[in-house]
Amino acid sequence: MEDKTKPTGIKSDDSSTEIKEEELKDEKSETDEIEEIVEEKTETVDDSEEIEEPTNEQIEVKEPSKEKKKVEKKPEGKPKKKVDRGEDFKYVVRLSNTDVNGEKNIVYGLASIKGIGIHMASLITHEIGIDRYTKIGDLSDSQIEKIQEIIDRVSTNAPRWMLNHRKDLETGEDIHLIGSDIDMKLRDEINILKKIRSYRGIRHERGLRVRGQRTRANNRRGLALGVSKKRETK
Repeated sequence: MEDKTKPTGIKSDDSSTEIKEEELKDEKSETDEIEEIVEEKTETVDDSEEIEEPTNEQIEVKEPSKEKKKVEKKPEGKPKKKVDRGEDFKYVVRLSNTDVNGEKNIVYGLASIKGIGIHMASLITHEIGIDRYTKIGDLSDSQIEKIQEIIDRVSTNAPRWMLNHRKDLETGEDIHLIGSDIDMKLRDEINILKKIRSYRGIRHERGLRVRGQRTRANNRRGLALGVSKKRETK
């Protein structure tokens, strides 16, 4: 009688088991070789010289200082030393009710007076016949008086295009104003424009631009600076 438990038609493969055993042997041989290499390396490290361990002084790390580093401010510039120019030198010269620095050249000193520019100052120095690079403080009293006389009658000596107030409202003449006369004349003429209710006078009254400048995008000032949308009525 045959055993029914054993499957029929299936043969046991002895060859496959032999192949598996060979693969296991190869793997074992490879692991043995790797272990031998690692042991050799450890032996070489042990035989080598001992590595010096860092001391505590070397390990110490500098802690960041809590104190803030003081920033050294560079000097903005050495103050200019005053040069001794002699006893007769005038450090302040009085011309047209203004104090002029005596250490400036004649052209730039005269240009510091209100109503006199560099062109007008060069014209005055040319009429006097003094070098334009000389200091005002070095001038004598007679030369300063001569400069004052030329400034007073500059509207007659200077050309028409150089004058600062042409076609005066009262006289219709071309004149040149200097110093506080400029502010006085300007104030009077603005008051006249306001009285006659001209367009320019009304613009001056309201504090708006007079010479046709834009006011919607530029020169916005006051409380209502924001843009407000209109409410939609239902």
